Amino acid sequence: MSPTATATETPAASAPTPPAAPRPYTRRISQIERGYLNAAATGTPQLIQMLIEGEGRIGPDELRAAVRAATLAGPGLAVRRRGAAWRADGSVPPVVELPAAVGFDHPFFHGDLDVVAGPVCEVGLAEGPVTRLVFRASHIVTDGRGLRHWIEDVFRVLRGEEPVGAAATVDDTHFRTAAGTVPPAPAPARVEGFPAVLGHGAADSTPLWLRRSVPACPSAVTARVAAAVSRRLGTGSGRLIVPVDLRRHDRSVRSTANLTSQLVLDLRRNDRWNRLHGQLLGAMLRKREVAVLDRDFLRSNPFANSLREARELDGSRFPCTAILTDHGRIDTELYRTDRFRPTEYFTLPMLVPYAEMFLSTCQIGDRTELTLSCRNRPGAAEAAEEVLDEVERGLLDAD
Repeated sequence: MSPTATATETPAASAPTPPAAPRPYTRRISQIERGYLNAAATGTPQLIQMLIEGEGRIGPDELRAAVRAATLAGPGLAVRRRGAAWRADGSVPPVVELPAAVGFDHPFFHGDLDVVAGPVCEVGLAEGPVTRLVFRASHIVTDGRGLRHWIEDVFRVLRGEEPVGAAATVDDTHFRTAAGTVPPAPAPARVEGFPAVLGHGAADSTPLWLRRSVPACPSAVTARVAAAVSRRLGTGSGRLIVPVDLRRHDRSVRSTANLTSQLVLDLRRNDRWNRLHGQLLGAMLRKREVAVLDRDFLRSNPFANSLREARELDGSRFPCTAILTDHGRIDTELYRTDRFRPTEYFTLPMLVPYAEMFLSTCQIGDRTELTLSCRNRPGAAEAAEEVLDEVERGLLDAD
């Protein structure tokens, strides 16, 4: 008779469970982004273009590796539209090598980016006596702050540092909640449009970009630019859009999404900058850019309520005189490597179907960089230079 076993048998050790694969970056298409999709449907590219120039060298291969690492940490610049959502598919924004003396007439600056087929972002690199980097992204999926989050990570990697990342998937509804109590605000009244002041006649399909560097960095730059624009109005009034970053209501969020809302301000001919500055501050204190999110944009926006209305804008009148955006003070040290020293930073604003001009500003050191975009047509360049003359005088004569 064989003995009976009394010890408890130990089962064979099971293999450790492998970690779950990370979920793909996905976020819903927000109300803000749908507005940009509608604008793009008119055939006008909705693009952000940021340029950094400097001394030294950044090799194409090291740039591609840095773009890949930054995109892994911030996948919002590698998304595609999939139904009602944005979804990252593992692709990386391409790096395009450009001629050394590339100008703004090069096709690279004018090609659109397809948010369905991709890519939604790309980087241009021109090596020469001056090294120029061009960061282009669809404004449908990102805004200025979001793109700068990603660019800063690209340079962190180039310096051998770890990227910070921007993987948040929140949309504008998060900031509507974070803002707390928001007083309701009436929608701006519809206007038929203000007479064009930057040239006349037919325009081609490309934007005209004009730059100006002003040796001054006064306060209230946006209001001073607005006052300068008011001195060039063809009638007694005009209308402005000032983009506002919703991230100010929750600064803990790092996201590359398009989180920019709009303030709409009425402009008087020969307006005073301090009146306009007070109007801007009051609107932001009342969180007017958040109140806009509670409206049905397609039915209550003061510019165009349908694609048909947007396409009917023939360039003789515009319901928006100008869009004014200030990127603030730029810390160029964020874009330095051991072999590259940045000396210039500026943007190339896009055309907007219902706005006559788009003025972008930023401050570097002791100067303000200005870029104006408008439609390229007879008389536009000369009239736009006159606007920049007014802006320069306003900044230099700041009290």
